[in-house]
Amino acid sequence: MIEIKSPNRFNKSPGKFTIFLAGSINQGKSVDWQATIVEVMKDEDVLFYNPRRDFWDSSWKESLDNPKFVEQVNWELDHLNMADLIIFYFEPGSVSPVSLLELGKYIESNVIVLCQEGYFKRGNVQIMCERYKVPMAKTMNGLIRMIKNQIKEYHAL
Repeated sequence: MIEIKSPNRFNKSPGKFTIFLAGSINQGKSVDWQATIVEVMKDEDVLFYNPRRDFWDSSWKESLDNPKFVEQVNWELDHLNMADLIIFYFEPGSVSPVSLLELGKYIESNVIVLCQEGYFKRGNVQIMCERYKVPMAKTMNGLIRMIKNQIKEYHAL
């Protein structure tokens, strides 16, 4: 397993299954669910693109005038485009508007979603997933099983 965190860049390697960990971060206030996924998958042959920076400054202005913000958004867009699989986690009690935006853009890609009771737009996410036949996990353990199945399928090809 390899994990690439923003702002570090890594191009897709031939034969390496890549997963982008999209979803709730909320300026670092959300649980670090990405770390859980990476830890559980430490023995898998996979490359994770993790947008959660080790050193995020929540005072950074979200503006084209802020080079750190522009770097973050472009990093995410570049690595979303390179990923073989995109995981979306919508944390209960969070808002995660950027994750909703990204789900809308990438809904027709290879996507798995975890959106549990308590997420304020859960109904919208469920309808989108149903319409576009995107698998939805019910729990974090279910999400992990789905990811492992995707990894196995990729390496069986």
